[in-house]
Amino acid sequence: MARRCSITGKGVQTGNNVSHANNKTRRRFLPNLQTISLLSDALGSAIRLRLSTYAIRTIEHNGGIDTFLTSTPDRDLTAEARRLKRRVEGAAARKAATVEATA
Repeated sequence: MARRCSITGKGVQTGNNVSHANNKTRRRFLPNLQTISLLSDALGSAIRLRLSTYAIRTIEHNGGIDTFLTSTPDRDLTAEARRLKRRVEGAAARKAATVEATA
């Protein structure tokens, strides 16, 4: 499993450990990834994603996964997030069409 955020694409970075004697050895900076379930109002179910804590805060700040995906341009999303965005938009359109038909 890749160490990459599903929404932001944030991944592993590399750098150096620098000792007191100024010896440099390579190291990896891993992103803080959490596996969480986000409730989608449009889909009517929970979506399990592996997100960085930064992405979780951003999604919560924007009002949930549905509003975050619909307000974010496709060029700023990963391929997985674009697929999820299409599912959410399709489900929202079907729900809106159902409401119009019953009214």
